[in-house]
Amino acid sequence: MKFISWNVNGLRACMKKDFDKTFRELDADFFCIQESKLQEGQIEYCPEGWNEYWNYAEKKGYSGTAIWAKKPALQVTYGIGEEEHDHEGRVITLEYDTFFLVTVYTPNSQDGLKRLDYRMTWEDSFRAYLGKLDEKKPVIVCGDLNVAHEEIDLKNPKTNRKNAGFTDEERGKFTELLDAGFTDSFRYLHPEDVEYSWWSYRFHAREKNAGWRIDYFLTSERVKEKIEQAVIHQEIFGSDHCPVELDISI
Repeated sequence: MKFISWNVNGLRACMKKDFDKTFRELDADFFCIQESKLQEGQIEYCPEGWNEYWNYAEKKGYSGTAIWAKKPALQVTYGIGEEEHDHEGRVITLEYDTFFLVTVYTPNSQDGLKRLDYRMTWEDSFRAYLGKLDEKKPVIVCGDLNVAHEEIDLKNPKTNRKNAGFTDEERGKFTELLDAGFTDSFRYLHPEDVEYSWWSYRFHAREKNAGWRIDYFLTSERVKEKIEQAVIHQEIFGSDHCPVELDISI
């Protein structure tokens, strides 16, 4: 099966930049987005033959996730079941016979790391949530995790060491998630490759390929050998992120 994940940085804006064309050309079985920045009813987009699942933030024009799936889910869960974390539309979980699919938009620690303490709390809660799912059946996790894990995952690691997305604390939480039984699909197949999934709109960063790899597909470690492809679609525009892909026999 083919899975796509994309932080669209505002779906209405992305729609004006060939989102529908990209959606159809990638021809996935599951298409997940983050940062939709929508409220219910603000947009209608569900091509024929697809099932749609939306999670909206309470705050207008902020966060939000969605999944389009060719096969209807057995069960759908919005959020992670904790009041503190479920106001921003950040998580959708679809259950199928042989796996769970989770799309997530991890909170950004923000300038000055003013949300880093909350981010740490979120990380622990989200990891615990995934762990409970993983006890039942394998899990595929995708989305903008807002962290570059290792120095290979961003262009300028030295100057970004204490910036949001590359703090020791955030990187450490990502390591804890992997140690809890998850595999970074791209790094598993491409241990030495330097590819990015996000570029700042400033300083012509994308033209210079001065980017970060912060969009991921993780799988339960016990199914990592079923991973067939992990692709970063740097050729696709429409957002400051590009889509990432997982092909897996599950």
